[in-house]
Amino acid sequence: MSVSLVKGQRISLEKGSGDALTQVRMGLGWDAVKKKGFFGARDQEIDLDATCVLFADGQVADVIYFGKLTSDDGSIRHSGDNLTGAGDGDDETIGVDLGRVPPHVTALVFTVNSFSGQTFDVVANAFCRLVDETTGQELARYELTGGGSHTAMVMARIYRQGDGWKLNAIGEPAAGRTVQDMLPAVAAHA
Repeated sequence: MSVSLVKGQRISLEKGSGDALTQVRMGLGWDAVKKKGFFGARDQEIDLDATCVLFADGQVADVIYFGKLTSDDGSIRHSGDNLTGAGDGDDETIGVDLGRVPPHVTALVFTVNSFSGQTFDVVANAFCRLVDETTGQELARYELTGGGSHTAMVMARIYRQGDGWKLNAIGEPAAGRTVQDMLPAVAAHA
């Protein structure tokens, strides 16, 4: 059963059986808002990018995005760049093998940014979701509703707590066309 997350909500990443999750996938999906023109409505192409920033003791340890598809240790993999949001379902995904994330990594922060610089006012049906890769079950979903004049969002943070992992839905608007532009906002959630 999926949980619809709200900004600031925290959930445990533990299966109903009490077992810890081992493989998760963060999915990002979106559609372009129809643009009205002289010859009718047409889709605008929107290039959103999903990114995962790995932190170790508050410092950036690695960044996984369309330009670097695999973490240095191989525990995190990006599906590749979707330039338009075309298609149904997840347009970009980031798979995480939580058991292989190095012990010094304390948090994973997931972001989304508009590489083409369009604001979220022209993005429709945008969502971020967490899926248990071993079962295919959607665990949590965060809807990017309401648009906004921002070009990026700090979506969620997965962080270590004891021997397990927890998820914090952040949903904080930010500015930037790239994750490098967003690093000050992202680092606040390390």
